[in-house]
Amino acid sequence: MGKEWEKAQLDKLVAKQKNRIEKLKTQLKKEDVHIAKTEAYNNELNTTQQNVTIIVAAAENDAIGKDNQLIWHLRDDLKRFKALTSGHHIIMGRKTFESFPKPLPNRTHVVITRQSDYKTPEGVIIVNSLKEAIEVSKNDNRPFIIGGGEIYKQAMSVADSIELTRVHDNFEADTFFPEIDESTWKETSNIFHSKDDKHKHEFTFFTYKRA
Repeated sequence: MGKEWEKAQLDKLVAKQKNRIEKLKTQLKKEDVHIAKTEAYNNELNTTQQNVTIIVAAAENDAIGKDNQLIWHLRDDLKRFKALTSGHHIIMGRKTFESFPKPLPNRTHVVITRQSDYKTPEGVIIVNSLKEAIEVSKNDNRPFIIGGGEIYKQAMSVADSIELTRVHDNFEADTFFPEIDESTWKETSNIFHSKDDKHKHEFTFFTYKRA
């Protein structure tokens, strides 16, 4: 067992170490790919996560409607509704849908009704529950719940945010918005609008996020 034998043994050890290093490199590459895929997946989840939003105009006494109609006409409120909801799913009860002369443009209408044979124009989605309505809107990152009163009550426990137009007056009504619990909802912005020749009532745009 001379120097040649020692050299041969050393060469074997070096070869084994090189082999181990190559295996480690391969394993690290696989782990890097896995991490990258995981990060990409998480980023995709973050970008597609839903922000289910209630949008409503309500008076100081929480009145929102009477005889299936709005109680006021506020031009800037209607403009804001259009700007926020365009391109999104709008979820509503049957009576709210029937209050429209025709479906609103550039929005996907999701109507909640228990009537199995309810007929609607092409493109309107019919569901039986709020849960199902949110499910069919899952590819929309911000579906809007637009009424009526009973749907709003159900939505308060599942919504992520509220876009509220508070009309600073009291009105006689038959439909009301639920009270906003300040321990559950945090106001994040407000914009006041005074009376003018286009608006008979003062009002404020409020945004709330779930606390």
